Amino acid sequence: MFKRGCGLEFLLVLCGLELSWSCPRHCICYTAPSTVSCQAHNFLSVPEGIPVDSERIFLQNNKIHRLLQGHFSSNTVTLWIYSNNISYIEPSTFHGFTLLEELDLGDNRHLRSLAEDTFHGLSRLKALHLYHCGLSSLPNNIFQGLRNLQYLYLQDNHLKFLQDDTFMDLHNLSHLFLHGNRLWSLNQNTFRGLKALDRLLLHQNKIEWVDQLAFHDLKSLTTLYLFNNSLTEVSGPCLDMLPSLEYLRLNDNPWSCDCKAVSLWEWLKRFRGSTSSVGCRVPQNMIGKDMKELHKEDFPNCSPTILNSESRAQTNNLSGTVNPSMNRGVAVGGQTHIVHPSRPGRSRNCTKPRNRASKGKGDNEVHDSTEVMADKEDSSPDFTDGRKHDHTSPDGTVTLRKQKCPPRTTVRPPSGVQQANNRASSSQFPSHVSALFVALLAIITDYILR
Repeated sequence: MFKRGCGLEFLLVLCGLELSWSCPRHCICYTAPSTVSCQAHNFLSVPEGIPVDSERIFLQNNKIHRLLQGHFSSNTVTLWIYSNNISYIEPSTFHGFTLLEELDLGDNRHLRSLAEDTFHGLSRLKALHLYHCGLSSLPNNIFQGLRNLQYLYLQDNHLKFLQDDTFMDLHNLSHLFLHGNRLWSLNQNTFRGLKALDRLLLHQNKIEWVDQLAFHDLKSLTTLYLFNNSLTEVSGPCLDMLPSLEYLRLNDNPWSCDCKAVSLWEWLKRFRGSTSSVGCRVPQNMIGKDMKELHKEDFPNCSPTILNSESRAQTNNLSGTVNPSMNRGVAVGGQTHIVHPSRPGRSRNCTKPRNRASKGKGDNEVHDSTEVMADKEDSSPDFTDGRKHDHTSPDGTVTLRKQKCPPRTTVRPPSGVQQANNRASSSQFPSHVSALFVALLAIITDYILR
């Protein structure tokens, strides 16, 4: 029977992969692409002898304690060092790594702090994994210059607070995973700059306060998870700033269903996307009820219309958008018809099907580095652990989205206008015939007399 290493080498040769002659002991090295695989060998430090031309380096599931400058070369494109014992990363370890696209440092529970410039210069980095570490804070400008980053995994750490503009440079970030931390508030500029963000996961934190302008830059956000926090209220104008939102989970929070809930209740009535239940905890007569199922009569001493219109006007003035509570007049057929504002939710092209190409995984990848999302027209994603799920509702059942686009109908003038025009045409017809007959008779008479 072959030893594990020899057996893998034999399989690589059978597959036509060229083995490298320069390779660290106990590792497997091959070309096309140039790869060094040293996983699960109980290494206490980065092994020596890694070829400088290595594009992919796999060091996961070892016991490596430190990462220092010179351990890797700047030719590295993919570097996996997850599930080790890393407690220290020298700030200059990755300086000059302009080709690096994926860096996985996840599941290093002793990695409690990072220097501000640890990731500076990684201009091509697309995925950064820092999940399940011991991070309690993030230094200023730690993500500075990472303009190509698309996936940032920060879940299952000990983060209590996010400084303003932490993500300011992440113009292309589409996935931000922050669930499983200890965050208690979301400030006005916590997410500033994230204009391309599609999915934001904040569940399983301790969030009890959300600034009304916390989501002001998230115009592309389609998925927001806030379940299992300490929220008692969120204002409707706060969620009005998410015009593309399709999936929202608010369950397992101690919601207050008194007058403070009016603006959220009104927003939920307008929202056309998919939402979880919003269970009431107070007052006493509301315990166990779903806020979405309440009626105007359940708020007898509140003023829903005034409260909603005033707060939304303030929000839209700040964000530079038109106040949707104001009706706009459009002249049609000499009369002014009221055009009601559209409900919150992503605009749809109802004439063309939407096709989305899913991102495939590499043949040698061992763990999930990115989610592969199902088409959102069919089901809602669930990212309770940062990986792909196919169920929609909190109870795990699969539900299908209802078609948002109504059948197209031909636009015609109002029936009254149509009938008036027809009557006018029919009434004018005899006079034209009479005039023509008189003219013809005069011509014939004149011809005979001559």
